[in-house]
Amino acid sequence: MFSLIINRLFQLVLLLIGISFLVFMSMHMAPGNPATIIGGPTATESDLAAIREELGLNKPVLVQYFDYILGVVQGDLGYSFQNNQEVSGAIIERFPQTLNLAIASMFVAVIIGVPAGIISAIRQNSWFDVSSTTVALLGVSIPNFWLGTMLILLFSVELQWLPVGGLSAPFWTLEGMRQLILPAITLGTASAAMIARMSRSAMLEVIRADYIRTAKAKGVKNRVVVWVHALRNAMIPVITVIGMNFGFLLGGTIITEQVFAINGVGRLMIDAIAARDFPVVQGTVLLVATLFVLVNLIVDIVYAFIDPRISYE
Repeated sequence: MFSLIINRLFQLVLLLIGISFLVFMSMHMAPGNPATIIGGPTATESDLAAIREELGLNKPVLVQYFDYILGVVQGDLGYSFQNNQEVSGAIIERFPQTLNLAIASMFVAVIIGVPAGIISAIRQNSWFDVSSTTVALLGVSIPNFWLGTMLILLFSVELQWLPVGGLSAPFWTLEGMRQLILPAITLGTASAAMIARMSRSAMLEVIRADYIRTAKAKGVKNRVVVWVHALRNAMIPVITVIGMNFGFLLGGTIITEQVFAINGVGRLMIDAIAARDFPVVQGTVLLVATLFVLVNLIVDIVYAFIDPRISYE
């Protein structure tokens, strides 16, 4: 297990270097220039040259990249071109909002997806199975921005039960939970659909196994067979989907944060891309990539606890 962790951390470093290089080059190849945006329409050519020199944009691109990597190694993600704020400070300030939204969305996805998938497998071809499969297909197909808008129109505008947007109160308070309900449902619907489909598929495969037939032949109660013997083995592929989806949720909150006016990392990234704020874009992408790899590492470790037969040595 220890060798697995060391190997994955080494892969993480290589992955982040590759991602940082691609993002850095993509931002520099994109149309637009930070100096022009900062200087505004009235800036003269000498003003733009002074801004480029101050930001280091007059150096060759590869030199700028190596300077950036050297700073990252030292824990310096640079300063925002927009407000001269430390990138690390801006991320730390907004990351809790994104993390709360991702956790709430994952909670919604799991409490809906896992039971729905298991019940569908147990009652295969029943009305519940057909209905849940249809709803899961719709959940994967519906875009977040459309679903979020419809939920706002129904529950915030028409019924006035929940806030339109924002995430100002702590999530453990009643108001914070009310503010999280609609964004969490919007972001977690697609994940719930995928988890439900995987839970159903995994459970169907397990309940047809020989040891399940043997347990039933010995007279073991059906609920014990399902929830004790079958569920543990069926959860292994489901945990893979949950882990991958949680990584995607951390990086996929951009649209939901825009729809519900949540000041998270996703919204910070969008604003930075529009303003060609290179350090902020690079810092947020590195954060999302790091979290995604770490979540997958945690999933691999959880495997060994669920099924002792799994070994990474």
